[in-house]
Amino acid sequence: MEKAIELRELTKTYGPRRGLTGLTLDVRIGEVFGFLGPNGAGKSTTIRLLLDLIRPTGGTATVLGLDPHHDGVELRSRVGYLAGDFVCDGRQSVRGYLRFLAALRGGVPQGRIDDLAERLGLDQGARIKKLSKGNRQKVGLVQAFMHAPELLILDEPSSGLDPLVQQTFLGLVTEAAADGRTVFMSSHIMSEVEAVADRVGIIRDGRLVALDTVAGLRAGTVRDIEVRFARPVTAAAFAGVDGAGRLALDTTGTVLTCQLTGSPDAFVKALARHTVTGFRAIEPALEELFHSYYEGAEAAPRTTPQPA
Repeated sequence: MEKAIELRELTKTYGPRRGLTGLTLDVRIGEVFGFLGPNGAGKSTTIRLLLDLIRPTGGTATVLGLDPHHDGVELRSRVGYLAGDFVCDGRQSVRGYLRFLAALRGGVPQGRIDDLAERLGLDQGARIKKLSKGNRQKVGLVQAFMHAPELLILDEPSSGLDPLVQQTFLGLVTEAAADGRTVFMSSHIMSEVEAVADRVGIIRDGRLVALDTVAGLRAGTVRDIEVRFARPVTAAAFAGVDGAGRLALDTTGTVLTCQLTGSPDAFVKALARHTVTGFRAIEPALEELFHSYYEGAEAAPRTTPQPA
């Protein structure tokens, strides 16, 4: 088994409305996969289909080599799940609630629970009903990670967390991947996905519109370039360079700004004919790339090759 998740033409309709349309996607074992999209794009629908919380209208889903519907009990024992709308019994203490969930899983060492709670700054003596949203989210993270599952499925996992705890959470994701475990993480917070994801899928209106590494998504985008020269140059010297556009020089003729698309090879070779004293390229943030897929007409998904 090389794939933790394998989806083929997965579709879910709600009456006349489509929540998911023909989603085909592979997630490899051991990778961190970021699943991006705004609210209503189909992220939570996909996750619920993976866990057989809802049933597909069409297509197939295989998770850890199992059928989510027919092999649900075995599958859930191997998966850690944090719902986007995570709720828990407010009458219990944090410690009592986590012990109860650990017992349902056949037992989890208390030391493991204590370590996770300490790292996240979670008070296990507190009553759940008195916790803030951020602290309830910490409870959700502990229960998802505590049994060291083969696959973590996390729906908006950092919702309500303060920035320091977000960094702790990202550390937990990195450690899980280093142990060979797989993380499927839906989010609309671009920075956290960019920090840990091996690959990113962008979903729009129930359709996959992009699938690549962060670097791959950036490869076809526009970079803002600024070059400083020892002596004045002319914009005409770079006008025919493949991928270079919006060329402009300052009044001294020694500072060139432009926008560069695709490979920088031709532009760099053109620069080599001059003495360059400074060079700055501004890479687009993942958030900018994400928004580019939500502007204009529908786009076909750009993908990297999937494993056989």
